[in-house]
Amino acid sequence: MDAREALVVLNLLEGIGPVRVRQLLEIFGDAAKVLQANRSALVRVKGIGDDLAGTIGRWQSTTDLAGELKRAEDFGARLVFQTDNEYPELLREIYDPPIVLYVKGRLLPEDKNSIAMVGARRTTHYGQDAARKLAYQLAGHGITVVSGGARGIDSASHQGALSAKGRTIAVLGTGINIVYPAENAELYERISDNGAVITQFPFNRKGDKQSFPIRNRIVAGMTLGTVVVEANQKSGALITANMAADNNRQVFAVPGRIDSPQSRGCHNLIRNGAALCENAEDILAEFEHLFPNQALGQADDSEPMPLANLTEQEQAVFDVLETTEQTIDTIIAKSDLPTSTVSVALLGLEMKRLAKQLPGKLFTRR
Repeated sequence: MDAREALVVLNLLEGIGPVRVRQLLEIFGDAAKVLQANRSALVRVKGIGDDLAGTIGRWQSTTDLAGELKRAEDFGARLVFQTDNEYPELLREIYDPPIVLYVKGRLLPEDKNSIAMVGARRTTHYGQDAARKLAYQLAGHGITVVSGGARGIDSASHQGALSAKGRTIAVLGTGINIVYPAENAELYERISDNGAVITQFPFNRKGDKQSFPIRNRIVAGMTLGTVVVEANQKSGALITANMAADNNRQVFAVPGRIDSPQSRGCHNLIRNGAALCENAEDILAEFEHLFPNQALGQADDSEPMPLANLTEQEQAVFDVLETTEQTIDTIIAKSDLPTSTVSVALLGLEMKRLAKQLPGKLFTRR
């Protein structure tokens, strides 16, 4: 067994997280040697008591290394370790970087210019629209949008980045083979084709109250800053924001309606020093010193984008738009597309300056 395989085994063991693995490696120098160590040597390591020493000693009877590697291969996932160039540079800097990342898709050097976007699962139309537009703008500037693949703001953020034909990364709180929520199966495929789906959890690991905060620290740790789009006062998105602040990363918050409970978390963040965010420029302005302007891929906003850049769904919606006002229900009926597809397509057309939204959720061609 080589050192990389030994790290996979350690990642499979319950209770042996990144911090304890680091402490073990400081003593034994190599993950394979950790698995070969006797109980008396293991218990002398800080944080490793009798129970964990026993867990490590029984690894051959409790883990299936060959099966795990085969599952990854069959699923089309790769295992990325801290020593690999592909491992996110910023993630290495946090206190407890994952031992191994399961990756479906590709992690690229340009992903160092990434922003996390998080928020409520139960969100408002305002929150979803704000997330899609902001993610679209960021992705259009060459920024990788990172989120958690969950229902609500996470999904809207991934969709906005994909509409701009940009890169997006979903960080899961489950094994990479588990789609949660189930309706995001197609979205996960699109993300892996245009970025990556990643997790630190082994195959078949279901999500729970512990796994999602663990996931959140990866979202915050691998990005330059975290944007909270919509969150109530007890939202898990605020955990991500706190983790970002703990790692000296910038925190942004999108203001919302003053009468909406889903705005209170963001408004509290702003009161406590988070940067108010209304558009991508508010974010980019904070990081001008970190990368050259040409890396942002800034484009001339004075002219509409050519129709050749439209997706199939955007083209179908554009074809039924008129110069006179139409409700979204009319557009849905004319295009014969699902409501969610029409909403995403209209967002894309707005950002490409081919459609305009008027008060009352009315739409026209520009």
